[in-house]
Amino acid sequence: MTEDQVRKNAFAMPIDNPAYPPGPYLFVDREYLIITYRTDPDALAKIIPAPLEMTDPLVKYEFIRMPDSTGFGDYTESGQVIPVKYKGEAGGYVRMMFLDDHPPTAGGREIWGFPKKIGEPTLKVHRDTLVGELRYSDMPVARGTMGYKYASMDRNRAIASLEAPAFLLKILPHVDGTPRICELVRYAMQCKEFKGAWTGPGALDLFAHALAPVADLPVREVVSAVHLKADLLLPYGEVVHDYLA
Repeated sequence: MTEDQVRKNAFAMPIDNPAYPPGPYLFVDREYLIITYRTDPDALAKIIPAPLEMTDPLVKYEFIRMPDSTGFGDYTESGQVIPVKYKGEAGGYVRMMFLDDHPPTAGGREIWGFPKKIGEPTLKVHRDTLVGELRYSDMPVARGTMGYKYASMDRNRAIASLEAPAFLLKILPHVDGTPRICELVRYAMQCKEFKGAWTGPGALDLFAHALAPVADLPVREVVSAVHLKADLLLPYGEVVHDYLA
């Protein structure tokens, strides 16, 4: 393999058998359970990286089913997204996510900087209840519940929430362990086909875990619960702030 061939094929690792294909990535029948809750503002302020700014002391806890994803397959994801502002633009800071599939974990971290780890999330309907759960090292970490398709949600508001910008703190170390890349990345999903949105009564329990510390942003009050379903396209992102510049 020549140096030119290396440069041409250097998309992902391993170079001759990448963990995932090039994007963009289409998610068919992507399904969310999102429970928004009020938390401790002091705890929240400690984990939001500048230049992002905290708005209200709110956290969105998400459970996401992705049964048909380009190059990534069939998997589930769970984690926390924090409403923030960047230079006046409202969006969400993705704090941590847990997946049960390697390709989207590797691709999400390497391309955009998604803070992904391997975990054991699930999202399913149990009788009249939509139930999301996350386990890590076989221990319970989060459990969210919502009345299944309890009430319809406004279509335009639902699509706007799906397409809202989000921010990631992308960190890649140098071979000596120092940061080689440390950037704030912005991305936004594109709704290709809207398939429904509902709201209703919701509840959320978080459990302390040393390696999945979602509970250090404690639940003070559940504000809302929504259930969304759509076909979504994930394009590449853009760097909006370079911490090493």
